[in-house]
This record gives sequence, C-alpha cells and structure tokens, in this order.
Amino acid sequence: MRRVILVLALALSSVVVGSAQQEVSNDYVVGPRDVLNITVFNEPTLSGRFTVESDGGINFPLIQRVQVGGKTIRQIQDELTKRLEAGYLRNPQVTVLVEQFRSQSVFIIGEVRQPGKHTIQGNLTLLEALSEAGGPTTNAGTEVIVRRPKNPAGTEGPVDPTDDTASEVVARISLDDLQNGRAPNVTIRDGDTIFVPKAEVFFVIGYVRSPGTYVWEEGTTVLIALSKAGGITERGARGRVKITRLVNGERKEIKVEMTDLVQPNDTIEVPQRYF
Repeated sequence: MRRVILVLALALSSVVVGSAQQEVSNDYVVGPRDVLNITVFNEPTLSGRFTVESDGGINFPLIQRVQVGGKTIRQIQDELTKRLEAGYLRNPQVTVLVEQFRSQSVFIIGEVRQPGKHTIQGNLTLLEALSEAGGPTTNAGTEVIVRRPKNPAGTEGPVDPTDDTASEVVARISLDDLQNGRAPNVTIRDGDTIFVPKAEVFFVIGYVRSPGTYVWEEGTTVLIALSKAGGITERGARGRVKITRLVNGERKEIKVEMTDLVQPNDTIEVPQRYF
C-alpha cells in the first residue's frame, strides 16, 4: 500500500515538474551551456537564442560581451535593460527565458528506476527529483538520503554516500513521511546526490503461515515480524521462538520475547511445539 501511495504522489509531482519547466523562477541561476531566449520588444534584430559559453558570457548585439553566468534571470534582464538604455534604446523591454537547461544537474543513485545524472530544470524539490528518476524500485528501503558535496566546484559525479569527508548529509527522510507531507520536501541544489538505499531485510522460517523474506523497518519487534509472516501456526511453539544473528562475525542463536527488536538480516525461527 505504501508503494501505491508513493507512486501516486510521484505521478502528481511529475505534473508539477512539467509546469515548473514552463515557468522557471526568476531566481534561477544561469550557468555555462544553458541556452537563453532573449526578447527585446519590437527589436527583432536584438532578439534570439544565446548559448552561455564556458566563461559564463554571451555575445549580445550592440553591447557586445555580457557576463550572465552566476546571475539570476532577473539580474540578467535588469542588466540588459540598463545597458541598452544607456545610449541605444529608449525604455527597452527585455524578457529572458531559459530555453534549455544544461548547466546544473543532480545525481540520483541507488534503488530508483532511472539512476544517473539528471539536469535541474529550474527549482527542483526532492519529490520532483525522485519522479524524474522514475521513482523507487520494489527493492528500495524506507528512506531517502540527500548528500551535498563540501566542494561543489570539484564535483563531476555522485558523491560516495558513506564518505563524510567529501560530502555532508543535508536530509535523511522517510519515504512514507515525504509522500504524506510529514517531512519537508527539501529543495535540491546543483551537485547534490540523492541516494535511495536498498531495503534491509529479515527472514522468518519455521511454523508460520507465510515464511519468507521481509523488509526491515526501524522499530520492528518479533511480534510485528511474525505478523508480517501471517502469524504462528497451530503447530508452532510461541514460547521457543529464537533469532539467529551475526554478531562480530559469528552466528549466534538468541532466545527472544515478542517485544524484542529485530535487526537487519536476522533469521527468526519458530520451532514445532511439543505435543
């Protein structure tokens, strides 16, 4: 059920993404390789498409070189207006739109359907980013982690999700809480890495109705785990349930109570009861 709700939430966010691509915030920061569509009202010879070069500049008619890299859409419009007004046009009306987004990207890795590098198209939230990557797979865990490089300028690929020296965790959010609005739908920045870990699991064997592998969630007790497996059968020994757990490289059998917590990779066994 959780997966169905999350898919619906991601589908809704994809509609929002499409809308955002048409109306990009004036606060979007332009960078190299972005393509701008600049229109000067009633001045077709000054209007057209301009690709931002590697140094952040464009060549614009009349005023020559204009540095646009690192500036917002609003700042670019204001600068072009002022420079055209200074000796070229009276009351120029300038509109700047981003026709193609190429300068900013994020990396979405782990258990998503379309992992890899994804271009940021305007302001992007975490839920929208997951939608861009096709949403979590059936093997995904219960949380999503957003890591941000400490040196964004030197980032050419995804950061190591376990490396605290090169990046920092800016968000660790439950997927359930994200889609239900209980967790902040954080804004994703250029260079961020979004990591959806594989689900951790536990195993239930013996005299239960549905023995098998189940997704581990924090707070899972033996009682909850057995409930996921359909409960103990009439031939199962409720009082002799045990867990096989790897401790310091050694497998140990532990007798447990129903309220004890289950750990990832535990094997819960319900033996046959004595008659």
